[in-house]
This record gives sequence, C-alpha cells and structure tokens, in this order.
Amino acid sequence: MLEVRVRKRLGKFVVDAEFAAERAGVTALFGRSGAGKTSVVNMIAGLVRPESGRIRVGERLLFDSEQGIDLRPERRRIGYVFQEDRLFPHLTVAGNLLYGRRFAPRAERYLEFERIVELLGVGALLKRRPATLSGGEKQRIAIGRALLSSPRILLMDEPLAGLDAERRSEILRYIERLRDELGVPIVYVSHSLQEVSRLAETLVLLSDGRVAAVGSVEQLMGRLDLRPLTGRHQAGAVLEMQVEAHDTAYGLTILSFPGGTLRVPRVDRAPGSEVRVRIPARDVSIATSEPRDLSILNIFKGRIVEIGEPFGAAVDLKLDVGVPLWARITARSLAELDLAVGKTVYALVKSVAIDRHSLGLLEPPRRDD
Repeated sequence: MLEVRVRKRLGKFVVDAEFAAERAGVTALFGRSGAGKTSVVNMIAGLVRPESGRIRVGERLLFDSEQGIDLRPERRRIGYVFQEDRLFPHLTVAGNLLYGRRFAPRAERYLEFERIVELLGVGALLKRRPATLSGGEKQRIAIGRALLSSPRILLMDEPLAGLDAERRSEILRYIERLRDELGVPIVYVSHSLQEVSRLAETLVLLSDGRVAAVGSVEQLMGRLDLRPLTGRHQAGAVLEMQVEAHDTAYGLTILSFPGGTLRVPRVDRAPGSEVRVRIPARDVSIATSEPRDLSILNIFKGRIVEIGEPFGAAVDLKLDVGVPLWARITARSLAELDLAVGKTVYALVKSVAIDRHSLGLLEPPRRDD
C-alpha cells in the first residue's frame, strides 16, 4: 500500500498531488516532461520536503505534516534508481553492488547478493569497473545496488532514458523479473507509454503538478477524455491474454482472450502463462463485411461502442470484440462506410504489428509486505 498526499511550491510551479496504490507491483507516474513526476518521487524519497501532506508506505509513515513526522532519507529504507547510473567509478561492479547493503540493518536484509547477481545476470561483470560497461549493464548494476539495500519500496526515475531500443527492451525484461519474482513495490516514473503499459498495475496520470486520473492501465488507456494526457499517437488498447500454444513452424504464438485468439511473433513463455499486449489504434483496420483471402491473420467480429471526435483527418473508434479494442481510421472512411455506434464490424490486426516491445510478461507478485 502506497499513500501519497503532498503539496509543494517550486518557484512558480506547484505540486499538489494525491493518490493511493492498493495493488502490489508497479505504480507508474506518467505524464509529459514538466508534469511533476520527479518532484513527487523526490518527496517520497525525502530529498524534497513537502510543505504539507502525508506519505505512507505499508504501515510506515514517512512524512506527516500534521503529526510533525519527517523521516530522514536514510531512515526511509527506499531504493532509488536515477536516470544516470551514478556508479562509483573507483569500485568494481561487486563493490558497487555491496555498497547498497550498508543501508540495510543486518536483521532486515531480505535479499542476498548471490540472488541479485543471478536475477540481473551480472555474474560475469563482478570484477569489472563501470567505465568498461555498456549503458544497459550500468543500469542493471544501479538497480542491483538499490535492491541490496533491502528497500521497502523502489523508486525508478526514467531508468531507461538515454538507452537505445534494444537496451530498453533488455532492462524492461529485468524489471519484469523484479516485479514478478521479488514482489518489491516499485514506483516507476516515465513519459513512455510503451514502458508503463508493459509494467504497471496502477497508473497515475500527472499534469501540471496535479493528479488527473488514477486506475489500471487497461482502464485509463480506454478513456477518450484522457487522450490529451496519454497521447494520441500511442493511443490504443492494453489487454491481458494467455499463451494458448506456439506455432513453431511459423514462429508465432497464439494468445487467447474472451473474444478469440491473437497471433503474434513468438513469445518465450509456456502455455498458460499470462501476458499483457498493447495494440495501438493505428494498427487496427475496419471492414464492414467478413474479409476473406487476406494476409492478415487476426480478424475479430465486434461492434462499435464509441466514436471519438475527429482530429485532423483521423477519428478513433472503440470496439467491443469480447474485450475493448481501439481502431484509428480516417474521417472519410467513417463517412463512406456509414459507421455508427452499434454497427457490426470486423477488426483487422496484423501479427507483425505486435512486436516484442508491445508484449509484457505477467505473473503475480510473490511478496506483498
């Protein structure tokens, strides 16, 4: 349980944010640059003191202006991973990792050095120094150092900024493992919808220092009124599905959901595993009669349940295909196909449009204290 209610004036900018995350796992603070995301996590960490409010992690109060409680940063037992790795250049990888243990009382350490080394796959790096590491390797060490402090909560402020797509995907897989195998609560700051769609259980939308909405990723991504904050270009549906089978002959995985099955490039997970899939609206086409003899493998019958206001040449349609799905078409197509709420349509999704960066791995957290 994370409870945050803080107010702080920073020059002309005012942060006045309030939210609570009941669910375990990752709470993502999402918003454009300057929305106040970093200011909020710095207040959680104790690096910035709110003028008023309350911050609670689990049963422990970190800050309460009415009760006069303001724990020093080192007493909050919070791990912090910054945009920059901030490793000590004169220490080896092992030395950097072990530095984090200094901040955890021996009796309260719940993560062992060997476990973190295995989890992050850094065993071959232990004798090297930071200057010899890649950007992705440095971030893994920074994450490991924060975890070895046995934190009550882990703060991650744009940890993938500055990394290329391949390194970002690599680190995302490790963060998914932390979430699923360790169950350490994580507050994850990002302005990347791709990242928060993969990772987050709870999404907090920030705008101009205030909380615009709080909810699950699936809920908030499905709201037209929030598109100015979630971003029109990346708008779409975030769906939870299950691995049904693998089509090894063609390198595909078949995912099942209440509306049918979705074929995507192979996912390295066993049948029965759960995955989260992001399907951008721009990758969904519409037909008014059942298509035949197409290269597109994913065709879902459904009906239109909502039509957004046109923006430029485009318009977004919300479909019910057993689960909510969004399609983006031109306003001209909307008129020529005579589309309206309640009309039966067929949604077409190309398998190759669902790349591995759009797939997140879901397992229940194993630790909830």
